[in-house]
Amino acid sequence: MREYLLTLCITAAVTYLLTGPVRKFAIVAGAMPEIRARDVHREPTPRLGGIAMFFGLCAGLLVADHLTNLNEVFEKSNEPRALLSGAALIWLIGVLDDKFEIDALIKLGGQMIAAGVMVMQGLTILWLPIPLVGTVALTQWQGTLLTVALVVITINAVNFVDGLDGLAAGMVCIAAAAFFMYAYRIWYSYGIEAAAPATLFAAILMGMCLGFLPHNMHPARIFMGDSGSMLIGLVLAAGAISITGQVDPDVMKLFSGSERNAVHQMVPVYIPLVMPLTIIAIPAADLVLAIVRRTWRGQSPFAADRGHLHHRLLEIGHSHSRAVLIMYFWSALIAFGALAYSVNSASMWIVLGVVALSAVGLGLLLLPRFTPRAPRWAEAFLPPRYRRRRAEARSGAMAPAADGPVADGPVAGGAAPAERTPQRVPAREPGPHRKMNGSTALSERTGRVRTQERERA
Repeated sequence: MREYLLTLCITAAVTYLLTGPVRKFAIVAGAMPEIRARDVHREPTPRLGGIAMFFGLCAGLLVADHLTNLNEVFEKSNEPRALLSGAALIWLIGVLDDKFEIDALIKLGGQMIAAGVMVMQGLTILWLPIPLVGTVALTQWQGTLLTVALVVITINAVNFVDGLDGLAAGMVCIAAAAFFMYAYRIWYSYGIEAAAPATLFAAILMGMCLGFLPHNMHPARIFMGDSGSMLIGLVLAAGAISITGQVDPDVMKLFSGSERNAVHQMVPVYIPLVMPLTIIAIPAADLVLAIVRRTWRGQSPFAADRGHLHHRLLEIGHSHSRAVLIMYFWSALIAFGALAYSVNSASMWIVLGVVALSAVGLGLLLLPRFTPRAPRWAEAFLPPRYRRRRAEARSGAMAPAADGPVADGPVAGGAAPAERTPQRVPAREPGPHRKMNGSTALSERTGRVRTQERERA
């Protein structure tokens, strides 16, 4: 576990430190496209955040290769090299798309080629544990087609959900955390070394997302772009493929006791079929709804629009940050709920807990304008949005002074008294209500005299 955590920290640190220079490079390179109709942000923001994430991936694999225990993953399996090859190819395609906006069909072809490269190097599905049937061995063509399909679906699901600041990185990080706990349990509890690559991939994926999130949270200073979203989608799919098609269920020796006990004990074997779907449940649902919606309108399935789930949350009244947190909540509920059920499928408390949390999530969806009020003694420790009462009182008290000094008597030269309409002081001569330093501060009397001199002139 220490070596996995070290790999995670190194990956996060490298990704975090490189994101700043990558942002400057993206600005210089002109990877700042104009704001489109479907975009939520208001200012042009640089892309190419996937560059930092890719080098974080390389750093994580390099560190793991030099650690005592994780080095065995590279010696006994070719899957890390297969992942790196496919990730490099999909990353290059994403960088070109972030800069030049390549065609969607070309990207789809590149995704298939990247999946094929991983299959050629051994990262493929060899068999499937099917309930009530058992372990079914796949032919080479069946395994290849299933692997390519899973990679393409996962990549596009993550790419479609990347529409709000921090949304894709946070959701994938949550999914990777649940998948890491599941794969680590298979590797450590059952002593199955074939689950070690998937555990390593999940740890590195968490590091990539955690390192990028501080730069990508609202308001984002940089976007990951397709170079990042397709990359983390491929890494997520690679982990699911590794533990689904490489781990032999017979090695777990779960077929003992009565038939009922065998069914409950086989849940950890069936979970690999469900876990890849649960960790991308929301992105996959968004993908399916987008395809159906665009096809129904007679558009291309790859045509962009503002009908994604995160756009709907904004339309019903949720703020940007709250919409992202709601998507986080549902992702964590589905992923960790499936994980808890795999640990103890016979517990009714897990099902009741998931149902109760689902009710909470539905309540959050129906309260878009709800703003919690904190007690006054705690307002000093909370963001300004929770201190609205005190802020409104302060703004009401300062309102009369916001218009600057007003002449209350007749001006020089026998002019008529000024009207009651307040006159604002020019910005270059701030009034006493503004923040001033010693070189620009003017007394109220001096400001009034200069105002009279300008009116006389």
